[in-house]
Formats: sequence, structure tokens, C-alpha cells
Amino acid sequence: MSSDSAPVGVLLMAYGSPDTLAEVEPYYTDVRGGHPPTPAQLEAVRERYERIGGSTPLLAISRAQAAGVSEWLEVAAPGRYRVYLGMRHWHPFIADTVKQMAADGITRAVAIALAPHDSRISIGGYIDAVEKALRMVEGASGSDRVIAFEYVRSWHDEPHYLDGLAARVREAIEREYAPAERDDVKVIFSAHSLPERILEWQDPYPAQLQETAASVAARLNLPTDRWTFAFQSAGRTPEPWLGPDIREVITRLASEGNRHILICPVGFISDNLEILYDIDVECQDVARQQGVHVARIEMLNDSPALIAALATVALAATHDDEHPAT
Repeated sequence: MSSDSAPVGVLLMAYGSPDTLAEVEPYYTDVRGGHPPTPAQLEAVRERYERIGGSTPLLAISRAQAAGVSEWLEVAAPGRYRVYLGMRHWHPFIADTVKQMAADGITRAVAIALAPHDSRISIGGYIDAVEKALRMVEGASGSDRVIAFEYVRSWHDEPHYLDGLAARVREAIEREYAPAERDDVKVIFSAHSLPERILEWQDPYPAQLQETAASVAARLNLPTDRWTFAFQSAGRTPEPWLGPDIREVITRLASEGNRHILICPVGFISDNLEILYDIDVECQDVARQQGVHVARIEMLNDSPALIAALATVALAATHDDEHPAT
């Protein structure tokens, strides 16, 4: 441990989600970089939130994750860490959280996105948000570097995370399928699609997703013909996005005679719009059309496995990983 008596900050960062339908427009405007959506675009997003009850539990889950990591780290290293939460596109914004960290006297911190896989677009966006916030704090204080941040770009191979996913798959198979059906369940690992242009950058995102899927499959002793990978939640823009799309994969599997399908969204850790609408509504619509049973795992949310994964990542990033996992 450092001899510095000041606590080390741990900034957990999530995408953000509106709390009410009235907040959908300003939230979506922020997602679009300050450009207001057209009426048609706004209505499409509002309809999705309406279909799932008006909001998602993402903020509450993220707060529970932060509280869990704080408790875990306090056991591992009493008084060493202070955990914060910032959202990229909604309250509490990353900028406000970084300002609070500086006011609390934090001079050293690690930033961890609540998304396991690295990409210039996704993780790079979180890092840019922190760096912009730091410049604002430094400009206001007239100081040089106020907080020295370490950035965790990926934790896609963290063992607690992988074990947690494997356990969720086992639980879902036992919960959703009769004993005679379980050996026939086809598992689809999924993640948020990104524009195909990331391939021109040799972006690590697709390879890391495949590594995660293969690692979880290995823990489950799933043969290669029992699992596949698909992308979901592609943006509505003219440029091509990574595929295959999960709805197309469900249709193909059904045409090949598969009647029992389980979705394991490895690219997400919490119940958010992409889970509650894109999977629970859109994919279920496809399942009904195809006459197949499609289920999904319960998300890791603030489970002990997820908390242990994030806390272990924080310890390693601050070179305190000599503290044993609990």
C-alpha cells in the first residue's frame, strides 16, 4: 500500500438512463452529443421505455454495485479506498462526480467502466469524459493535474466475472428447461453491436467478446456446436454495424430445428434498456414468431461474483492485488 494517507478513489462509470419518460428527450440529446433528436427518433426511444414501464433500474443497480465494491474493499484494505459512481449520459454525470472527488481531496484514482470489453468508441468515451471533467476542475482551480487517474480499459477475462456468468447460465438452464431438454439448449452469447468501422482500427472489442464467450463455454463444458455469438442493439444509422444480429441468429437456429435457446448477454452486466427491451421484448417477439423457447440469464447486477470482479480489478489497477479476494 502507498504511504499516502489520502484514500484512493475508485470511479465506477455506467452509461446512464433516464428516470422518467419526461427525461428521455434530454437524455437522448446528451447521447447524441447535444444534438436534439428528430420527433420520429424521440418517439422510437420513448416507445421503448414505455414498453418496459417508463424507466430502467440501471441507476439503482449501479449504486448497489458501488456500495458492494466499497464494502468489499473496506474488508480487503480498511480505509484505503473511497468508491464513487458517475454516469456518462445522465445524472450523476461523470463531470459532477470527478468534481466531488477533487473536493474530497482525492489525488489518485482508478476509473473502471461497468462494461467489461474495450473499444475506442465505448471505453474511450468514458475516458474522454473523465479527462474533460479533469480539465474543467483544473481550470477552475488553476492547478495542474488534480487527480492522477489509472484507466482500466478491459476486464473481460476477470475470473469472478466469468464464473458468475457460467453460474447464471447453469441456473437458467435448470430454471427454464425440463431435464430432457437441457442437453439440447443452444446458448447465444451477445453484446452491443458497434459500427463496423472499428475493424479498421484493429479495435480489440470483437476479439475480447469471443474470448469471454469461449471462456464461459469452457467453464460449462459446452461443445462448439452448443453455442454461438451474436450482436444486438445496433444503432439506427446508415453505416453498417457489426453482425450477425441476434434476431437473425434466433431465426436461423429455429430454421435448423433448435427449439430451446438461451441468451447470455456477456457484454452487459446490469438490467438496462438493451436487456429489458431488446432481449425481453424484441427477441421474445421473434421467438413467438418462430415457435421456439428463448430465455435469458439473470444479469449479474450486484451479485457477489460481480462485486468481487470489480473490486479485484480495482486492487490490481492500484497495485494492491496482494490483498486476497474475499
